[in-house]
Amino acid sequence: MLPLSSSELVAVRHATLAVEPSVREYLSFRVGAEEYCIDILRVQEIRSYGAPTRLAGAPGTVTGVINLRGVIVPIFDLRLQMGAPAATTDASTVVIVLSLDGRVIGTVVDSVSDVVELSADQIKPAPRLRHSIGSDHLVGIAPIDSPLGARMLIVLDIESMMSSSEVGLAIAS
Repeated sequence: MLPLSSSELVAVRHATLAVEPSVREYLSFRVGAEEYCIDILRVQEIRSYGAPTRLAGAPGTVTGVINLRGVIVPIFDLRLQMGAPAATTDASTVVIVLSLDGRVIGTVVDSVSDVVELSADQIKPAPRLRHSIGSDHLVGIAPIDSPLGARMLIVLDIESMMSSSEVGLAIAS
């Protein structure tokens, strides 16, 4: 068997990708009654909720900052960012610490569900409706069957959401 040329290798890779859609892992979590998910590669860690230090003059969605091993991390309340009322915190409330283009930020969510694998063809386009998230921050909706039952996951582009003008976090693109 002769070695393949670079153009033949590219053709084989494209054919393989067409047969096996790429599968990515997503962290699923709850905000209110809805279940969302984000690309797991953006997640640095998951921490139990601890009251952050308030910052005077910070945007309303910023609940404060925490000291994470010497790094001052702004904490955003995803519930407030999505236009929902602030929730009381309990034992299941967590902070998802994200690494976005070299910046570390935290987002408060009601609970973390699990890690799910989704292929690109499982993520369906979201309907074009006016809602508090903004359609440019939605990747789509993924209906799945899992050990937790049939679910509809709202797939978020968390990097786009955190760099939006409403949030005020400067993330280089």
